[in-house]
Amino acid sequence: MQTLREAPFLILVVPCYNESEVLPSTLDTIAAMLDRLKSEGLARAESCACYVDDGSRDDTWQILARRHETDKYCRAVKFAGNAGHQNAVWAGMEQARAWGADCIISLDADLQDDIGVIPEMLARYQEGCDIVYGVRDSRASDTPFKRNTAKCFYALMRKLNLAVIPDHADYRLVAKPVLEALKGFEEHNLFLRGLFPVLGFQTAKVYYSRKPRSAGESKYPLKKMIAFAWEGITSCSAAPLRIAGLMSFVCMLVALLVLIVTVFKYASGEVILGWTSQIITTLFIGSVQLFCLAVIGEYLAKIFSEVRHRPRYIVEKILE
Repeated sequence: MQTLREAPFLILVVPCYNESEVLPSTLDTIAAMLDRLKSEGLARAESCACYVDDGSRDDTWQILARRHETDKYCRAVKFAGNAGHQNAVWAGMEQARAWGADCIISLDADLQDDIGVIPEMLARYQEGCDIVYGVRDSRASDTPFKRNTAKCFYALMRKLNLAVIPDHADYRLVAKPVLEALKGFEEHNLFLRGLFPVLGFQTAKVYYSRKPRSAGESKYPLKKMIAFAWEGITSCSAAPLRIAGLMSFVCMLVALLVLIVTVFKYASGEVILGWTSQIITTLFIGSVQLFCLAVIGEYLAKIFSEVRHRPRYIVEKILE
């Protein structure tokens, strides 16, 4: 018979970037949830939330600093500058590990990810799961464009053999053994959605309905979504390099075929005008070469970023 884990020292990791409009409500909602978890014996009394201010330009940090004075659940970390959402989640996990947390749950500050399923996540943790993914049960609230692009993204990830959980963002429970294992991961180009599924720990899924954003604006417009998808693909797979090589090989075959046809026509005495076919062939091969160079350049840029060994982020202040 499996022995259940005890109620954990839980830390909710909440990355924040320009969230002053929604943050007061979020602070109240999370404090109420922690009160509930404590009263129901699902989390230990010292459980809290760690808000990571990712270099916000509005009053996000001032709101957190004021709240810290009166709210026993509110702890906060302030970056010196904007380091990105993935780094903010990572910083929250590192800080939680330093504070001795048994597990963390990462969630966005807008609370579109339903925190009502946190008790279910903790139940899976107590049963022995070290990673519990929060997965959307529907994309009905998305626009048709966003819904279809998301399907294409996950389909592409499957084709590239990347272990990504469909319809899972960064709403997940991570237990202490996983937090300890992450100390060995030093890459700067983080794509956490692709990292956790390959770690090999016992996992579970909890399904929820995503809520509309109550205030503020999305931090992931189309441009950032495309950049994030490309970051995920190039951080977790060398497939684009292989595709570039394959395209170069196909171009070589096309060029060889054109050469054979040209020589045959010349031997047959046919007049070859040449200019049209020549310019099309040149443009086609040149464009493929430029694409391949761009893909190689992307990987070289990542290598350059890694070998500098600069810190992922710089912490300016910590409120414990």
